[in-house]
Amino acid sequence: MVQLDTTVPVWEQFFTVAPLVLIGTRDEDGSLDMAPKHMVTPMGWQNYFGFVCTPRHKTCSNIERNGEFTVSYPKPSEVLIASLAASPRGVEGSKPVVDFFQTFPATLVDGRFIKDGYLYFECRHHKSVSGFGENCLITGEIVAAYADIDYLRSSEADDQETIHAAPLFAYLSPGRFATIDHSNAFPFPESMKK
Repeated sequence: MVQLDTTVPVWEQFFTVAPLVLIGTRDEDGSLDMAPKHMVTPMGWQNYFGFVCTPRHKTCSNIERNGEFTVSYPKPSEVLIASLAASPRGVEGSKPVVDFFQTFPATLVDGRFIKDGYLYFECRHHKSVSGFGENCLITGEIVAAYADIDYLRSSEADDQETIHAAPLFAYLSPGRFATIDHSNAFPFPESMKK
């Protein structure tokens, strides 16, 4: 065991596994913004979702102004789209690469999703919590959700078969990704409850 240097952020010193999503918002001029995020999580057992962002990014100000956002979970085949969504903005402040993404509209919020995802959320801003260094936690209530039917769990199929047939995209922070197509059941104690 080695002690990590906590005078610098520890997160660059090892790998962690996380989902990678694209957060969709609208800029002030109405143009679409898509930003990749990997510090994402359900916020409890109800329909709340949260992610970490920095107020320096348009994502924060767009959500603060518009009060809504979309979440697209890309399939492993969409690693290039997820990567390009991290492109810096141009001198005029726009992100023209997003115009080349294949998207479709949300229904309850003013937003769009990437075409080849497997899970989608439409969220209304719940609250933001600042104070995590230069970052904040943005949370939203999921008001609509959609999934590719191949990714849904079914009582008629083994979970491993579902994951093998419909692999998941994982971000291995920092800077790597993986396709998850194999899993094992977790050995929960019989008495374990949510």
